[in-house]
Amino acid sequence: MELFANLGLGLETAITPVNLLYALVGVFLGTAIGVLPGLGPAATIAMLLPATFVMPPVTALIMLAGIFYGAQYGGSTTAILVNLPGETSSVVTALDGYQMARQGKAGRALATAALSSFFAGTVCTLLIALFAPPLAEIALQFGPAEYFSLMVLGLIASIVLAHGSILHALGMIVLGLLLGLIGTDVNSSTQRYTFGLPELSDGIGFVIVAMGMFGIGEIVANLENEATRDVTIKKVTGLFPTREDFRRMVAPTLRGTALGSILGILPGGGAALASFGAYALEKKVSRNRHEFGKGAIEGVAAPEAANNAGAQMSFIPMLTLGIPSNPVMALMIGAMIIQGIQPGPSVMTEQPALFWGVIASMWLGNLMLLVLNLPLIGIWVRMITIPYRYLYPMIVVFCAIGVYSLNNAHFDLYLMALFGVVGYVFKKLDCEPAPLLLGFILGPMMEEFLRRALLLSKGDPTVLVSRPISAAMLALAAVLLTLVLLPSFSRTREQAFQDD
Repeated sequence: MELFANLGLGLETAITPVNLLYALVGVFLGTAIGVLPGLGPAATIAMLLPATFVMPPVTALIMLAGIFYGAQYGGSTTAILVNLPGETSSVVTALDGYQMARQGKAGRALATAALSSFFAGTVCTLLIALFAPPLAEIALQFGPAEYFSLMVLGLIASIVLAHGSILHALGMIVLGLLLGLIGTDVNSSTQRYTFGLPELSDGIGFVIVAMGMFGIGEIVANLENEATRDVTIKKVTGLFPTREDFRRMVAPTLRGTALGSILGILPGGGAALASFGAYALEKKVSRNRHEFGKGAIEGVAAPEAANNAGAQMSFIPMLTLGIPSNPVMALMIGAMIIQGIQPGPSVMTEQPALFWGVIASMWLGNLMLLVLNLPLIGIWVRMITIPYRYLYPMIVVFCAIGVYSLNNAHFDLYLMALFGVVGYVFKKLDCEPAPLLLGFILGPMMEEFLRRALLLSKGDPTVLVSRPISAAMLALAAVLLTLVLLPSFSRTREQAFQDD
């Protein structure tokens, strides 16, 4: 009964006119961003962070969440219509979705993607409502040592699932940790890594780093490699699957939802890993495996269900533990910190309306996406043809206005430009910026929890291994780190990402 009371509180919060409006804005923007190749939810959320300052916390999180899972819907549209995935998680959808479109089944492929995503979103909303409270209750028993070890485990696990070289990922995490330490030490009031610049005494703003790395760096790289988007399918008809289509999509949708729900919780996992895993699974278990790559509807249903499930389940560690499982969740935590909310299990008890309001809004947002996406196919098709060189100047101006509005300081603009250049260089060196952002967010939190643990233990560092839960997480982190450093595992992992 308590679950229904909590969901009732969440719906009451989510259906207020303001929250409904911003949920609609979020899913619409998310879909549009997913449709435009080169942009993504991370860059969009980074650019919109300053706009959330004037919003109530729950409204801001509802909008940002809508952008994230809305982008999963939008990415499938370009994947199916022009064989150009708008999102990494939609890469495998293009394999069979585009072939269906070439056979005159574009409408059925788009409907399959939308229905599978809606089902997965509905199931995962219920799973979050069921499992988030007990996980938060367990997390409330954590002390500083357990939290420090949990964050170490999260950072190490993100290395396993990051793209590119393992050494690059390790280096990015260390750099993120160092950047997070810039500023004045809370305990000793000593300035660290400020190089005598008073503007750095309060540290580097999270929004500045996010906008520079994602809003500028990624966009410059995409401008350099703008793809030719030839839209041959101008009109989409038959937006309803046949009875045979429904029969064939049921099992793949169920399997994709289950796999995505599991993989979405893993640090560094989320939508992309879930969609690739679901497609590989279907190729092994499907009775129609000979049709894969030639227009199999299972090849659309499974990865679309998985990527939406993975995207939504990544909210569990963010909402209950305050641990980001991917860059977008790191940005969401940044948005919470900006609003003066300390991420973690206390959110559920101290701000239940926010906690349950965000969860309830996910189901409403998925319903909006189902209703909006198919009728607006014509708009999405026209958006695909917008040259990226026209979008780029508008995005840069928007980033500059957003960063300047934080403190009205020119120095912030210079920092954003610097991180934009750094982000572009990292992109050219095949260094994924996601681990850096995770390290930047978690670094100060790890330092604070480590200090608390040492204070409580009177300076005894063995407290990290003498407490069973903390010791278990550190041991698991050590095993993962040893595993990823093995040459055989490293080669297999990098080859897998190259194949993707």
